[in-house]
Amino acid sequence: MFELIIKITLAHLVGDFVLQTKNMVDDIESKKFQSKYLYIHAIIHLSLILMITKFEKQYLLPAIVLSILHLSIDIITKILIKDKINKVSNLFLDQLLHSITIALFIKYFHNYEIDSNIIFNSKNYLLLIALVSVTYVSAVLMKKIMELFNYPLPNDGIEDAGKYIGMLERLFIFVFVITSFWEGIGFLLAAKSIFRFGDLKENKEIRLTEYILIGTLLSFGIAILIGEIYLKFKNLT
Repeated sequence: MFELIIKITLAHLVGDFVLQTKNMVDDIESKKFQSKYLYIHAIIHLSLILMITKFEKQYLLPAIVLSILHLSIDIITKILIKDKINKVSNLFLDQLLHSITIALFIKYFHNYEIDSNIIFNSKNYLLLIALVSVTYVSAVLMKKIMELFNYPLPNDGIEDAGKYIGMLERLFIFVFVITSFWEGIGFLLAAKSIFRFGDLKENKEIRLTEYILIGTLLSFGIAILIGEIYLKFKNLT
């Protein structure tokens, strides 16, 4: 079963991300049902599945059904709802639907059961608490603390960019802490110093530099603290 999962996943990734070019996607989105690439893309997926399963007869009909489902999903995401949701949500929905069809394809050949205890257990709950804390909870906490300095930030950047940069930054640090890759924190701090503090030095904005430095150290400290607390409680579960 695992080998089949790997094969079909490989076929899907190659078909969707390697052999489907931007020009093909643009042509489908502009010409819609009249685009030849809409159907060529489905044929490519069918060919890849048949090739990777060595054209065995047992896979022929399921592969055709899977390719038709793939075509149907592309019609939904690339044509019917393309302008109704943002591109990131569209991509996630597209790949989620494809993943479901691939799972059904695998289930046709192999009966598999998912042990709910693997997903719903205290260790996973603890990890989710840590991830939520290191992203959204920390973002709110950081905002409240930094508001105490009453420093007006320039608003010429991307909206909420600082919030999401901070989330990603703390996520990286959290991973570095729980994997004991402390060197990674140093690399991250050095990289941020190059991109952030180099510009600040040139602008000679001392107050802004201090504000950013406080925020950075506070963000790093919170992420490290959450990582250490997570490790302590993980050993108790």
